[in-house]
Amino acid sequence: MQVQMALSGSRGYTGRATCTYSVEKLPAGTSKFLNTGKEVPRIGIGLAALGRPGYINLGHGSDMLSTDVESMRAHTWEVLDAAYKSGVRYFDAARSYGKSEEFLSGWLTDRGHDPSELIVGSKWGYYYTAEWRVDNGDQPHEVKEHTYKNLAKQTKESEGYLGAYLDLYQIHSATRESGVLEARDVLDELARLKVDLGWRIGLTLSGVQQGALLKEAMEVKCADGTRLFDCVQATWNLLEQSAGDSLLAAHNAGMNVIVKEAMANGRLTPRNADPEFAPKLKKLQETASQLGTTVDALALACVLAQPFNAMVLSGAACVEHLEANYAAVDLLGRLDPATVNDLMAACCADPEAYWSERSALAWN
Repeated sequence: MQVQMALSGSRGYTGRATCTYSVEKLPAGTSKFLNTGKEVPRIGIGLAALGRPGYINLGHGSDMLSTDVESMRAHTWEVLDAAYKSGVRYFDAARSYGKSEEFLSGWLTDRGHDPSELIVGSKWGYYYTAEWRVDNGDQPHEVKEHTYKNLAKQTKESEGYLGAYLDLYQIHSATRESGVLEARDVLDELARLKVDLGWRIGLTLSGVQQGALLKEAMEVKCADGTRLFDCVQATWNLLEQSAGDSLLAAHNAGMNVIVKEAMANGRLTPRNADPEFAPKLKKLQETASQLGTTVDALALACVLAQPFNAMVLSGAACVEHLEANYAAVDLLGRLDPATVNDLMAACCADPEAYWSERSALAWN
């Protein structure tokens, strides 16, 4: 099955830090995500901070009481139990998130959840290299390989763990440098998986070129002329808003949108002690106090309020944070567009600086 690789002309960051639109009407807190027919809350949970002992979120190490495999398995199951009880129905893993697929698979089976009760996504393209260490010296914790060989290998691994539960399979961090959107063998195989296994196919994006890459991805077609990618997962938060227009265009074209790092890896919380963030934190705290909520629920609710109607991932590493994050669904019903637009204007940061700071975050 051959894929048409029609790429757009926009090939770089335009320099726009924020969206051209204003929030005018708040969407509902639920959606029929991935067109599965299931009306689910638009808060999901990502396992990046749960499937391995180290991660880059600020203060992650203090959220982990113990980092041996069995303790982390039990801890992850506890958070997943709390998520499901709260109402979460989308669960997002990856081959490179340590044992995330293994932990999630075990929980799904042990708790007896039927595949029809929830939605599961995972990703291929990176492999985990830290060997269960928090401090990996000067070596990377994960290594990217966007080749057909790695896709074939990791597809079998993901299917082996998640089987009938797996609904969405995503290219992990597609970039122009990896060439994955021009790799015909990879794209043809993804198209085959879409037909033969019934999986939705997605891609995740990072960096200042998120918007430009998304425009290119939207033009990749299957042999029958339909779009290959059903879903995009990108970073959008009150600090990093530059992909907003492209995400809205994708939503309007019928793609599903997932937002990751909605809390900016903890940089939108009081854990961020950077003096330059202090005025923004004060604004968030004052608004949260007026609404009788927390900063994290407020920040997540502002993402839920965006017109691209995203499934917003909580990156919580403990039950307390998960429950605080999920409060954003209720808060959405009490927000008004003016408050959202005000916070967007007050918190917006320069994308180049944002991604530079993210790349410097320490694994802990």
